[in-house]
Amino acid sequence: MSLQVENLEKNMAKLTIEVSAEELEKAIQGAYLKQKNKISVPGFRKGKVPRQMIEKMYGAEIFYDDAANALIPEAYSNAYDESGLEIVSQPKVEVVQLEKGKPFIFTAEVAVKPEVTLGEYKGLEVDKVSNRVTAKEVEEEIKKEQEKNARTIEVEDRAVQDGDEVVLDFEGFVDGVAFEGGKGTDYPLTIGSNSFIPGFEEQLVGAEIGVEKEVNVTFPENYHANDLAGKAAVFKCTVKAIKVKELPELDDEFAKDVSEFDTLDAYKADIEKKLKERKEAVAKREREDKAVDAVIENAQMDIPEAMIQNQIQQLMQDFIRRMQAQGLSIDQYYQFTGLDNAKIQEQMRPQALKRIQSRLVLEKIAETENIQISDEKFEEELKAMADMYKMEVEKLKEVMGDYEKEQIKKDMAVQEAVTLVAESAKVVEKKEEKAE
Repeated sequence: MSLQVENLEKNMAKLTIEVSAEELEKAIQGAYLKQKNKISVPGFRKGKVPRQMIEKMYGAEIFYDDAANALIPEAYSNAYDESGLEIVSQPKVEVVQLEKGKPFIFTAEVAVKPEVTLGEYKGLEVDKVSNRVTAKEVEEEIKKEQEKNARTIEVEDRAVQDGDEVVLDFEGFVDGVAFEGGKGTDYPLTIGSNSFIPGFEEQLVGAEIGVEKEVNVTFPENYHANDLAGKAAVFKCTVKAIKVKELPELDDEFAKDVSEFDTLDAYKADIEKKLKERKEAVAKREREDKAVDAVIENAQMDIPEAMIQNQIQQLMQDFIRRMQAQGLSIDQYYQFTGLDNAKIQEQMRPQALKRIQSRLVLEKIAETENIQISDEKFEEELKAMADMYKMEVEKLKEVMGDYEKEQIKKDMAVQEAVTLVAESAKVVEKKEEKAE
């Protein structure tokens, strides 16, 4: 195999790879052996047709595609190693010469890792992110716990109020005629949930149990049933039951029931502490993100389009996996949202670009600062990973190749670069935007 490397514009490169005529002949013979049992020629049993006869009848090109597909992966892999380039995209392959008796030549166009020129990356100004916990936020957390522990009771001595859960019979009419899908029996509805047509739930406020009430609504113009869209309708409704949530009292007994604490004050203090920790973690991440954004702003790099497209494909694969985990196929998602593959990918483009830029500048900082991962730190990381996977450290090392280990060290160096940039940043009060 021989290799020529041509540097193109915008961090692209073209590899011209030549495979000997002898190797091509072996690949063609391999393709013949693979296909011969599938080819029928009058006068010959299947699998017994000589290669020359097949080539005479169907042309020598009959085995070319299989031969090329057999040669390209290994030849490209060897060229990848020999080139010494940091290739960051899948190759765009084009066959230049494929003819029996001659060398097989193809090109692979690839994106090359861009060179980054760093600007200032230490002592950058970042806006302060508040981690203050308010009394209202503590109350909201307690309220959530109250709701979780509420019990539902029926009330019979009053009319429907906002927030009630009612059990409802209803039937809808348009121009005095009942329409399909407009009838329900023993239907549970929470007033104020806005799960029905606009105006429906509000008109049920004041309704009494067992007393029929007419509700007048107009279907939205964009209603999914075309025959009802924009039309006025009357629903004859009968509330059969009214249910309300009864919240537990906020006292020491409540604290004992929902937590490890004996008093409500101790429980509140713990909630405040956890909220503080959560906000501090969020503030730390935001500070890091803002610091890295500032580094990107000060840096210079030319990102090849192929690299962006490669990152978009990775994001797409992650997105599809998340959808599948929720029991939803990507086609169903497109159907529900009205989006398509092209629109989703366009939405992902800024995120893809940001990921690439962040990684490149942080790798450059790690290189500039000569950040090295000690054996001790690496062992600690492996132990944390082993604990997460519920494996022994030694077993994890056995299943992990040298490439994976080096990648982990690179990721750790990048994270240390993030810490360096964030900790050296100057936190300033957020500047108020001037009104136009």
